[in-house]
Amino acid sequence: MDTIYGPLALRQQMSNSSSITQFLLLAFADTRELQLLHFWLFLGIYLAALLGNGLIITAIACDHHLHTPMYFFLLNLSLIDLGSISTTVPKSMTNSLWDTRVISFSGCSAQVFWFLFFVSSECYLLTVMAYDRYVAICQPLRYVTLIDSRACIKMAAAAWGGGFLNAVLHTGNTFSIPFCQGNAMDQFFCEVPQLLKLSCSDSYIRKAAFTVVSLCVACGCFLFLVLSYVQIFRAVLRIPSEQGRHKAFSTCLPHLVVVSLFISSGMAASLKPYSISSPALDLEVAVLYAVVPPALNPLIYSMRNRDLKDTLKELIQSLVFKQQ
Repeated sequence: MDTIYGPLALRQQMSNSSSITQFLLLAFADTRELQLLHFWLFLGIYLAALLGNGLIITAIACDHHLHTPMYFFLLNLSLIDLGSISTTVPKSMTNSLWDTRVISFSGCSAQVFWFLFFVSSECYLLTVMAYDRYVAICQPLRYVTLIDSRACIKMAAAAWGGGFLNAVLHTGNTFSIPFCQGNAMDQFFCEVPQLLKLSCSDSYIRKAAFTVVSLCVACGCFLFLVLSYVQIFRAVLRIPSEQGRHKAFSTCLPHLVVVSLFISSGMAASLKPYSISSPALDLEVAVLYAVVPPALNPLIYSMRNRDLKDTLKELIQSLVFKQQ
């Protein structure tokens, strides 16, 4: 990740904000055997995320039956998951493999920018996907007019754009603070709350700003999601046929599981008080919201979606037969 950079102007501002040239990330283990175990474990998770999300992207792109708003948003979610896990896991794997903890200042700032970009975009996109399910189930007669191709592109662009603005805001805010508490972080990647722990004690206003903005974004998305699913479940329970209720639940439950895992762990990481923070707890929470969702999302969405399962099965079979 040391070679990936955010906007040039932002980098120039951040490079002048501190005399620190590198940071030290948290090592998963002290012994060489456990370091290699961490490498192979993260490699397996990373390959699973690449395979699962890659198959979903390929299936949706190749099958014209899946060219619908729901699958368009799912394709965007898979792209975001690929970007998110690629921002953090490869660097951690490299450090474990080469027995080092170092990440450069520019690499750390780039990692913060891209991770915030993808995570924020995912939060907004999950909210958009909840709105899509709400209109499809609660207002089916208006679905074609409200969720047309132009509206899908606009909503997806708004999710990506909101993530970009959030990343610029928090990255600039974080790296414009002088660091005077050392350069060692209790995390396996550059995380804003961990970086704020290293800042000088008189920068409490910016620390509070990060917490307030994070709280507003997370709570706003969470409130919209809760209200949407209250209306969705009320509408589903009024469907007379059991088959209709099953079909409605099969499209909503995977999204609800993904939302619950992502937002709950993300809010816990960003909003937990520093007083109860510990390296072990911070590490567990970070793995839950930064590593697990990108690997599990493809499995969650494909388990209860017959159309997607059929397309993935045909895709895998075609690939196997081509090799033979």
